[in-house]
Amino acid sequence: MPTEPEDIELSEHELREIAGYAADCARRTLSIFEQTLPTDTRPREAIDAAHAFAAGGRRTAALRQSAWAAYKAAQEADSPPAADAARAASHAAAAAYLHPKASAHQVKHVLGAAAHAARAEELASAEDRRVTAGTLEWARHHAPPAVPAVLGRLPAAPPGGGRVGEFIRDLDAALRA
Repeated sequence: MPTEPEDIELSEHELREIAGYAADCARRTLSIFEQTLPTDTRPREAIDAAHAFAAGGRRTAALRQSAWAAYKAAQEADSPPAADAARAASHAAAAAYLHPKASAHQVKHVLGAAAHAARAEELASAEDRRVTAGTLEWARHHAPPAVPAVLGRLPAAPPGGGRVGEFIRDLDAALRA
């Protein structure tokens, strides 16, 4: 019988740093979404909401709803790069709701925005792996101290998840090194 993951320490300051980092990662690919769907503001609103939380705003129902709205925008996007850009935005707003549980699943919440942004850029560049490497390198170098600190309290990223899962595992390993 599986056991419930143990609680980890997770300060509000760390949560804000992680949300701000996720928003910065997602913002890098917002133009990919907006070029395809210029009138759909849901991903931008999710990124803005994540930045507002990171800057000291409250975790509100509107913040959570913006994450779900960006997720819905991803589901509705006909373009795979736009869909991953919207997923990055969704992960950015959802990062404010990271659970203080020692679960490998939580790694996806910490690094999901960066990984989906990398996939969006990879798809938009006709799968140019140099673009992906640059995006992941940027994400690694721009991670605030809270990101590796919190990752260090979590189990390693889980297997699976396709290309995005691969990016999550690569970033996880690099940020723990």
